[in-house]
Amino acid sequence: MKKHRKPTAKKRPSSARLQSFPGDNLRVVYTEKQIQKRVRELAEQINRDYKGKTLHMVGILENCFLFMADLVRALKMPVICTFLKAEMRDSSSGMVPLREIMYAPKVEATGKDVLLVDGILQSGVTLDHLCRYILGQNPNSVRTAMLIEKTDERKVDVAVDYLGFKTTAKFLVGYGLGYQERYRNLPCIARIA
Repeated sequence: MKKHRKPTAKKRPSSARLQSFPGDNLRVVYTEKQIQKRVRELAEQINRDYKGKTLHMVGILENCFLFMADLVRALKMPVICTFLKAEMRDSSSGMVPLREIMYAPKVEATGKDVLLVDGILQSGVTLDHLCRYILGQNPNSVRTAMLIEKTDERKVDVAVDYLGFKTTAKFLVGYGLGYQERYRNLPCIARIA
């Protein structure tokens, strides 16, 4: 008697072309399955590190929203969620270029365990500035969680405590990351080829 094998879905290689947006030439870098697995692993680490504490998660909009939503659902301690938006203004003072970084709304971090969450870390300038801003309020602790670090674009050496993936891929979209406000709804992360 012959045993029949169940047909299995073919695994899509990470370079597979996305059919969701025909003509846009998107190539998968991290599949939905890879992302969900990594988010669960990060949540396990966070659960161990913050056991018995209340965690104040501060999401940096817009890139964090899907990553933070999935991460929050996997946590087992009390979690308070806050979202802020970083706004940058470039100007100059004489011949010296200046960049002003502001956050809205204000975050109250005094005496709290704070976890800063973003979908992507590029230069590190904004994250470093935000860490300094939070540390100036005397929190119990400040840590960072990033889904993706673009290693070749770092300008500031800022610590990342919980990191999903490292990459040098350009123009990443999906899973909350957008390009000209498009593609945030993709369940995977793709590069625009």
